[in-house]
Amino acid sequence: MSYTDRFVATDNLIAHLKTVIGTITDPAIAADYTGFLSVSSVTVYELAIKDIFNEFASQKHKVLGTVIEKHFRRLNGRIKIDDLKGEHVKLFGDKYLKKFNQKLKGKESSVFSTSRISISTDYGNLITCRHKYVHSGYPTLTINEIIDCYKSGKDVIQCLYEAMKR
Repeated sequence: MSYTDRFVATDNLIAHLKTVIGTITDPAIAADYTGFLSVSSVTVYELAIKDIFNEFASQKHKVLGTVIEKHFRRLNGRIKIDDLKGEHVKLFGDKYLKKFNQKLKGKESSVFSTSRISISTDYGNLITCRHKYVHSGYPTLTINEIIDCYKSGKDVIQCLYEAMKR
């Protein structure tokens, strides 16, 4: 399965929510839909990230693939950019960390120059929103902000995918 297949369910959820969220009059229900979307978004990020690392390791060596698959079973939300760099990409060597930094910096610059959006900040904000919602019951972003952040996060994960190529 391609890592991009992981996004389909959340993409479909967003398409559906865009048609109904404006009709919800109860702020608590709207907040729950917003929080649920943040959970769905970050969950598919985690799955996509696991897929990227598992595929990379399996292509390197069958045993490495098995070890990495077991290692990433316990990813559990540790997917902030600093986690990706310091814990996960670095595990494969400085070459891949440098590539990830370059890809991320390039994408960050190109997106920022056209839309004044920081994909790294958006990605981090969505992870924080999901955490706050799960632990307090209140999302820190609006549904439209989550949708925008989700798109930015997909760019971050694309950078990771491109960096983890041999």
